[in-house]
Amino acid sequence: DYTLGGSGNVVNNLAALGAHILVAGVTGTGSGGTLVVERFKSLNVDAGGVVQDPRRPTTRKTRILGGSQQVLRIDRETRRDIAGETRESIATYIQGAIPTVDAVLISDYGKGLLTPDLLATIIAQARQHDKPAIVDPKGLDFEKYRDAFLITPNKKEAGLAAGIEIADPDTLDRAAHTLFKKTGAQNLLITCGQDGMVLYEGGAGPYTIRSRARQVFDVSGAGDTVVAVTGLALSAGQPLKAAAALANLAAGIVVGKIGTATVTLSELTAAAQTSSDQA
Repeated sequence: DYTLGGSGNVVNNLAALGAHILVAGVTGTGSGGTLVVERFKSLNVDAGGVVQDPRRPTTRKTRILGGSQQVLRIDRETRRDIAGETRESIATYIQGAIPTVDAVLISDYGKGLLTPDLLATIIAQARQHDKPAIVDPKGLDFEKYRDAFLITPNKKEAGLAAGIEIADPDTLDRAAHTLFKKTGAQNLLITCGQDGMVLYEGGAGPYTIRSRARQVFDVSGAGDTVVAVTGLALSAGQPLKAAAALANLAAGIVVGKIGTATVTLSELTAAAQTSSDQA
């Protein structure tokens, strides 16, 4: 079975919820790259910003399952920075697209596409046009996400980037404070697995969003669901706290599925209704 991965899973989640999507990125020119573009077309996604570069392989992750559990993953990829002309082509497309969209979602998988200069260009353009730039981060250097509207690390990523071992609410607050100083971000949403999420809005907080207990089959792609649902909810006019709460519900649904799964509007509506009834 083949499914979109990486930022493609963000696209998949958005499409499942009825969003209109413009996607930019890079693939290789072989069968994998062709398959990615074909999947985008089948989802009615505008893939005009996807560059197929013959010098790069298409990132491919092969998961081998035993029953419902992943027992092995084989990665075929490169992490070298994209070529200059590829970067310029993608940057030009994004600069033209940003004025036409409601939100800009940046899914960083550390594969060489989102170089510091390209990130700076994207975030600056988003701010210029008053569009929220929402970042799912990767790596230790969060300074490259400077001035983003929202950064959504998990607890481990936040601790490593801040240089603080997060063991309790106090160290979580300290890590968040450090990341605000490093990035100048407007908001921070730290996902904490089965413990839910903690939102620091405008430097204030913490605002804790609890998860409902449920069986977990696969956490793959849960972060993609979080950034997709948060961005879509903000685009639909929801305040950040409500958007984060919806994203928390959506993440709780996809971890109960196998592989990089999506959440449907009916599933999210039912979960929101149940949550409201229990409140």
